[in-house]
Amino acid sequence: MIEAKDNATGRALLFDIDGTLANTDPLHLKAFNEVLGPHGHVFDHARFSRELQGFANVSIGERFLPDEAPERRALILDEKEEVFRALVAGQIEPLPGLMALLDRADAAGVPMVAVTNAPRLNAELLLSGLGITHRFKGLVIGDELPHGKPHPLPYQEGLRFVGARPETSVAFEDSRTGVQSATAAGIPTIGIRTSLGHADLIAAGAVASASAFDDPDLLAPLAAAMAW
Repeated sequence: MIEAKDNATGRALLFDIDGTLANTDPLHLKAFNEVLGPHGHVFDHARFSRELQGFANVSIGERFLPDEAPERRALILDEKEEVFRALVAGQIEPLPGLMALLDRADAAGVPMVAVTNAPRLNAELLLSGLGITHRFKGLVIGDELPHGKPHPLPYQEGLRFVGARPETSVAFEDSRTGVQSATAAGIPTIGIRTSLGHADLIAAGAVASASAFDDPDLLAPLAAAMAW
């Protein structure tokens, strides 16, 4: 169980990883097609964003590999993650403005937490590849909890880890399931438009959307929310 930390201001920034810190979704799409294609499932970008993006592997296996035993599903999806990690190695670039935002949060004493449905190996690889592992006070893995996204539990755990309140925090997400998870936890959520458009992110519950972390439409409201 994660122990809550003291946080006098109650503020925090909570980030999804894939598609939010770095635009890795095209590589996930390629890996899914390589591994699930032989099982009769081929995805384009639109289908990926509807049916795969942001979902935990357990639910993906149940949906697309229903005739396989659970152990076999897990092996197939582990293979997908191995393919993804091979594809992403050496190709991890932060979204524009990310590093400046992390610097500003650190300077203001606002703790940051990463919250993801990705397997731990993937999450740690991406954070390490971006050189930002040390920036985050916690890493919440949805698959390691009783419920992953879109359930609010992953974000509730992220808040508890740094002793933050939902109403004075901000979450960043790029998927429907992620936005639903963060908003269900009561956190104002900004959608990052790496895969989905503004309308889809708002429909999922985001209060605003931005193209990246240097988007002028993001910076002013974020500064106001964080009291910077």
